[in-house]
Amino acid sequence: MIRKLHHNAYRCRDSEETRAFYEDFLGLPMVGALEISRSKTGRATEVLHTFYRLDDGSHLAFFEVSDMPFDFKPQHDYDLHIALEVDSPVLPDMLAKGKASGIETRGVSNHGFVDSIYFRDPNGYVIELCAKRAGHDAQMDPAHNGAREKLQRWTAAKAKSPA
Repeated sequence: MIRKLHHNAYRCRDSEETRAFYEDFLGLPMVGALEISRSKTGRATEVLHTFYRLDDGSHLAFFEVSDMPFDFKPQHDYDLHIALEVDSPVLPDMLAKGKASGIETRGVSNHGFVDSIYFRDPNGYVIELCAKRAGHDAQMDPAHNGAREKLQRWTAAKAKSPA
């Protein structure tokens, strides 16, 4: 049985630049770094794999890989974003901190069940800080929110529309 998320891993351009954003700006401590010189298939490589711990014990992790090109580009929120939960009072402070730091910053957005602010990290990924609103847990309860039915309607409508 799956217990919880241990880590999500993403590519990064520069490990120190990434560390400065996640540790210095967001406050996630860097808790691990693995230097990888040989892949599991035996190929020589140069990789640094770093880990940043969240309060729940899960981690965000990054790979800087010197010998494998990767197309870094600014991600659209719909393509990829990483949402991290914070307490409501954190949002205005982090919004101001992002703007003062010259980091691309957006928000506050009211999504009904969370309020969110957004940053773009040095790799182009969108980082969302979200705070639960009153009624969050009820809105995220599949026994009452109709999530399955919404998915079924979406799938049926998609099947009917021309490609």
